[in-house]
Amino acid sequence: MTKFALTLVIIGALNWLLVGLFEWDLVSALLGGDSHRESSVLSRIVYTIVGLCGLVCTRFYSVDRHSVR
Repeated sequence: MTKFALTLVIIGALNWLLVGLFEWDLVSALLGGDSHRESSVLSRIVYTIVGLCGLVCTRFYSVDRHSVR
């Protein structure tokens, strides 16, 4: 269940990265809806930071859950 939750968080963060960099919403494009989002510069910076943090979180796939305290 933890890996599934981590995967969904990373997908969400990568989606925000795409919104921040290209104003394009992958989830809406795949599931139907308006895939183009217009955002302010400040919100795009925040979306990009969240997306980059999602990329950093991919390293948690290799972390042994029992060794982290």
